[in-house]
Amino acid sequence: MNFVYILECADKSLYIGCTNNLKKRLDQHNNSKWGAHYTKIRRPAALKYIEQFKTLSDARKREAEIKRWTRQKKLNLIQLGRP
Repeated sequence: MNFVYILECADKSLYIGCTNNLKKRLDQHNNSKWGAHYTKIRRPAALKYIEQFKTLSDARKREAEIKRWTRQKKLNLIQLGRP
């Protein structure tokens, strides 16, 4: 499976990403030099939302869609499971 996820960083900013190994990627964001630079300087990052997809292509399309949203729309997705 492939996942789109939203993290909330220590500074309350949101990070949207996708991966095929969620546990490994979350560990990278919080503990390794392989995490995204954005989250490395804003640790810790907490998982707030995930969606599953069968294909990486579908996950990347959804990631790009969510990244274009306003912060409030992203928060609505986290809180209510919908934009």
